[in-house]
Amino acid sequence: MPLIEVRGLRFRYEDGTQALNGVDFTLHSGETVALLGPNGSGKTTFVLHLNGLLTGEGEIQVGGVRLGPDTAAAVRQKVGLVFQDADSQLFMPTVLEDVAFGPLNSGLTPRQAEERAREALALVGMQAAGHKAPYHLSSGEKKRVAIAGILAMRPQILVLDEPTTYLDPPAQRALAELLCQLPQAKILVTHNLGFAAALCDRALFFQAGKVAGEGNLDDLIARFDWR
Repeated sequence: MPLIEVRGLRFRYEDGTQALNGVDFTLHSGETVALLGPNGSGKTTFVLHLNGLLTGEGEIQVGGVRLGPDTAAAVRQKVGLVFQDADSQLFMPTVLEDVAFGPLNSGLTPRQAEERAREALALVGMQAAGHKAPYHLSSGEKKRVAIAGILAMRPQILVLDEPTTYLDPPAQRALAELLCQLPQAKILVTHNLGFAAALCDRALFFQAGKVAGEGNLDDLIARFDWR
């Protein structure tokens, strides 16, 4: 069974913009998939549907469960979304409190939430930063802590929107190495083709709210002259 299966997804913003116009998509266990395409082509709008932050027409199933009002909370625990700007996800006084926030609010005890947070910080190599304020971290460190906050919820799928934004080349390489080590299936919205090539099994090219092409990354780059 696919981890994610999307059929006929459509979405129109309140200003009338048709952002998605019949998107089909399947993600299997262990895959890492890149979503390519120009700004405004629907990539971010699409991934915001995968855990119910946006709701359009069509059908989305995650782990065989159809996404809807009654299942959105359970689906959000399966699909972890890492936003483009890590600062939008980091808001607690310390790194440890930030990473523990999700588990604590999902019903774990304070001790259990702290254990989850420490485990997640160890996974991303930030276990020594638990006492620090997030604003004291570098951009690369903030990204790792944001990922730790998602990993603390133990998702099956990671969705990362432009994960290399604000990162210098060494930090980009370190992030790619980290993501390669994580067992979750991954969806990357990215314009960074080198980063995508280091991680992705296949790619989709979005154009005007549709999937205009799907397959091997190099083939799509050549087909759409996307460099």
